[in-house]
Amino acid sequence: MKELPPSFAHPFGTDSYSRDVFSRVVYGARLSLMIGVLATVVTLTFGVAYGAIAGYAGGITDTIMMRILDAFLAIPRLLLLVAILAAWPRLSIGALILFLGLTGWFGLSRIVRGQVLALKHAEFVTAARALGASRRRILWRHLLPNLISPIVVAATLGVAHVIVLEAGLSFLGIGVPQPGASWGNIIRDGSDQVAALWWMSLFPGLMMVLTVMTLNVLGETLRDTYDRGS
Repeated sequence: MKELPPSFAHPFGTDSYSRDVFSRVVYGARLSLMIGVLATVVTLTFGVAYGAIAGYAGGITDTIMMRILDAFLAIPRLLLLVAILAAWPRLSIGALILFLGLTGWFGLSRIVRGQVLALKHAEFVTAARALGASRRRILWRHLLPNLISPIVVAATLGVAHVIVLEAGLSFLGIGVPQPGASWGNIIRDGSDQVAALWWMSLFPGLMMVLTVMTLNVLGETLRDTYDRGS
């Protein structure tokens, strides 16, 4: 039956289409986490590559790349995503992941660039250069392995940020399309009757808050561990 409150049969109740909210929240967790992780992989790929190349190249190349990055950073990410997704309202999940990833690497690239600038004149890099190692090998085999800690921290916090961002877009109706279930559009299903159908928004909201808090605490713990180690 539709719009049943929480019970033993339906712990999170049912929605207006007689769907079990608990099942949708569980499925939404899988989808939201998948989008968060895959979008962050895209972000890491572009952010690490761009920042490492800019930092190691230096000179005019670094200057031009950083000015381009400043132009990207001047555009609010949420505003850019809303404009893109409003123009193409029926994007697939893959396209949504791609857009979320391609709009999130700007800050990470600055972090990577700063780390590369700090390390590229280190003794182990100078020794590798003296032994005839190519620039690509130095960057790949000597510099990037030393950036694992800040990249892991950025990735953990990035997944949490993407989950919230995707939920917000889905709540606005321009993220995961119906009838697909993500935490954002499950909350949206009950948003027009919060007082009467409170369970439809409460439980997916709680799951999202707990997941994001856990990822943020994990990211902060990793950051503190990295800072103490350095």
